[in-house]
Amino acid sequence: MAGKVGATGTAAAELAGLLRESASTVALTGAGISVPSGIPDFRSPGTGLWTKLDPMKVAHIDAFHRDTAAFWSYYRPRFETLGDKRPNPAHEVLAELERRGMLDGVVTQNIDRLHTAAGSERVVEVHGSIATSSCTSCGCTYRLEEVDDLFDEDGIATCRGCMGKVKPDVVLFGEYLPEDAMAEAQRLCAGADMLLCVGSSLEVYPVAGLPELTLAAGGRVAVVTQGPTPYDSRAAVRLGGDVVADLGAVLAALG
Repeated sequence: MAGKVGATGTAAAELAGLLRESASTVALTGAGISVPSGIPDFRSPGTGLWTKLDPMKVAHIDAFHRDTAAFWSYYRPRFETLGDKRPNPAHEVLAELERRGMLDGVVTQNIDRLHTAAGSERVVEVHGSIATSSCTSCGCTYRLEEVDDLFDEDGIATCRGCMGKVKPDVVLFGEYLPEDAMAEAQRLCAGADMLLCVGSSLEVYPVAGLPELTLAAGGRVAVVTQGPTPYDSRAAVRLGGDVVADLGAVLAALG
């Protein structure tokens, strides 16, 4: 496996070289790219969200329908906090690569909108986004900044039109990923010469299967994340430090 040295050395230069050579590069990002923005990931020991809470109790579609007030008591402050977060330099590097014509798009598991805020234009949000919430009865959609005015005295976001329950437009456990977004992600990854995986453990399916599409088509996979992934042994380059430092070193090597 290539690239077992620090980001400031051979690995960053090697990844920069692969980016120059690639006719089509796509980024696949997970929670780790947003940690430097102050957003905790899900599985890191001691700090991950799912080490403190049972996701089946707070992040499952059945939990939303069974006790909507309890669901929103968790998500309402979390979404308000996410709405204030800003992109970090790792997001900005990917946006810069796209501006240089070296990145065709970003497929992200994140719901935080930070890639778009950083300037990335082609962003495929396969787990949805906090940008909107929709009524589960009539489908009426509300922007994030409108949702706070929808809560009734029981703490449930309620549609102004039909009084149905409003749910954030993010994919909960027990729900299917949006078909159009997933189809676009699959097309991008299957057509990529290189898939740049940043801040993802690559363990949650079906997104974790996307690197396989790139490899099956003869492309390469590069991994930039802390902690092991199932694709480490097949990665053309593997960087395992801080994502901001790693991607900053790659950008510096590109000149």
